[in-house]
Amino acid sequence: MRRAMIALTVLAGSMGTALHAQPEYEASITRTQFNIPHIEADTWRGVGYGVAYAYAQDNLCMMAEEFVTVRGERSLYFGPEQQTQLGRSFADNLTSDVFFRSQIDVPALREGWESQSEATRQLVDGYVAGYNRYISDTSSEDLPEACRYAEWLTLITRDDLLRLNEKQMLLASGLALAPGIATAAPPGGAAPQQTAHTNFPPDDDEQLGSNGWAFGGDVTTDGRGLLIGNPHFPWTGPNRFWQMHVKGPDGFNVMGVGLAGTPIPTLGFNKDVAWTHTVTAARHFTIYALSLSRGDPTTYMVDGEPVAMTTKQVSVPMPGDAEPVTRTLYSTQFGPIVTLAGTPLGWNGQMAFAIGDANAGNQRAIDTWIRIGQASNVGEIEAAISETLGIPWVNTIAADRNGDALHSDITAVPNTSAEFIAGCSTPFSGLVADMATLLDGSRSECNWKPNGLLPASEQASRTRRDYVTNSNDSYWISNPREPYAKLSPILGEHEKALSLRSRSNFIETEAALGYGKIHRGVAKELVFDNRSLAADMVVDPLLGLCAGSNSLAEACSALQGWDRQFETDSRGAYLFARFWDKIRNDNGLWAVPFDATDPISTPHTLNTEGASGEKLLAALTEAAAELGEAGIALDARWGDVQTQPVPAGGAIAIHG
Repeated sequence: MRRAMIALTVLAGSMGTALHAQPEYEASITRTQFNIPHIEADTWRGVGYGVAYAYAQDNLCMMAEEFVTVRGERSLYFGPEQQTQLGRSFADNLTSDVFFRSQIDVPALREGWESQSEATRQLVDGYVAGYNRYISDTSSEDLPEACRYAEWLTLITRDDLLRLNEKQMLLASGLALAPGIATAAPPGGAAPQQTAHTNFPPDDDEQLGSNGWAFGGDVTTDGRGLLIGNPHFPWTGPNRFWQMHVKGPDGFNVMGVGLAGTPIPTLGFNKDVAWTHTVTAARHFTIYALSLSRGDPTTYMVDGEPVAMTTKQVSVPMPGDAEPVTRTLYSTQFGPIVTLAGTPLGWNGQMAFAIGDANAGNQRAIDTWIRIGQASNVGEIEAAISETLGIPWVNTIAADRNGDALHSDITAVPNTSAEFIAGCSTPFSGLVADMATLLDGSRSECNWKPNGLLPASEQASRTRRDYVTNSNDSYWISNPREPYAKLSPILGEHEKALSLRSRSNFIETEAALGYGKIHRGVAKELVFDNRSLAADMVVDPLLGLCAGSNSLAEACSALQGWDRQFETDSRGAYLFARFWDKIRNDNGLWAVPFDATDPISTPHTLNTEGASGEKLLAALTEAAAELGEAGIALDARWGDVQTQPVPAGGAIAIHG
């Protein structure tokens, strides 16, 4: 561990921190208004060093806990039964530990690291040194209270950062299925209880999502590109975006944000380009249906020949004097065995299921983001994404000073064409098509892994001069004037009804263009316009339906007085939100169905006839009763119910 002096210099309006060690680890950090760190270094090693030091200053305990998680030591320090977050789900610490100890292949990650670019290797080693430097420089009394004297606050190694990167790559694939992997056991024995519900893809009623727009020079007031980044990630925890400005070697000069362990911005801008990301609808894994050998549930048949599953013994240390917990996990040539509670994908005497993950071992992402940060136009961004296939699970939306706008849904996905998927389907594939791409594991030709990842040329990418946008729907429409042709189903559904959020974005964007060209003021309105398309389509017919209903008079009055927006002062918004959650996914909700030739306007017209109308009134009655039971007024201010707690105590009202 290299140690050196820290010189503190107070500047006008900012605090500067110069970090000096050996020449290979040197960076400067300047904190400006709102405590934003500006990191400058002459080498990539120095960049990682400075970013890690600054991140540890702001997030030490959270980061230290992340390293405990990816090492599979949560049970040891926090107890096996406590809950932790795995992707969007929660599971007990023991399940988390079993997953990370069994599925993160450190020797393979070390080998992969050796093949990365010199810049990426320097960033990783610099990050490790910078994090350790901060811990070594800071006395226990000056550490945050949450980890001040914690045994789990330790120095890290390169392996720890490689593990953390692997976790981030698997957020939309293996990590989402972690409980099903960690608890998979052959029939006949006592299988571990699966303590987390598995969501894949995310349930339609989940409210998380991101929006991104890129406007080209044909529709902007200055003829240059304009980008709106509106990512919706958590405000707390390791997936909270952290803002930074990084100036490094090779012309790298980027302002942006990154997640825990990210040594450079992953969303941001330089003097020529700006880019953002939205979670893609593409699937980054496949599930294989395995036909088991008669009498042996740990042997599966491939091309008519029996193949024994491989086993891995996992030992998880426990707190105190308790003996370690051991489990045996099973894997195949396609990937690890997975069982999914509450689905047809279980493990019995005839069938088992395995997951093939395209992002397992993905160490290309840092190189991709280095190249994006160095790009001078969106063509270079597209080339970086296409040549590396390193973007794990997000669309890329970008604009440049030349006035070009890019939408690119090119990520690390299995090399499975539509023909491949159709030819490798099973009698069960259709039953789980809404959840996963299920392939035939009894034929070696259905293993896509030897063929690698789906080439960029077979994925969706387009540059325009007007605009592109995405709000987490599938690739098929980024601009309504030019839908994409049908591509592999692994990339998402084609000609599928858009979410109301996507439709709202298209409607509001087209309306803005109807008034004139786009500038930053209009962009701000698009982000902060708190209108609700659902309210515009639903409230008036709902009020007509409940007119004259004595039992719903108060609820209908609250909706009548609502401004149909989600401002902090909007009254009645919460009642509508609770009502909408109850009926939004009803198959008979709309009288006019979806029409692929008119995807922005359809479906529409609330179905208020007969049983459909009765269902709407019942949902409103139920929503009003729930508010009453919770002591919330039917016309409560939105800002009184949607709040964010703050560390100093109390909460702030949140619009939108």
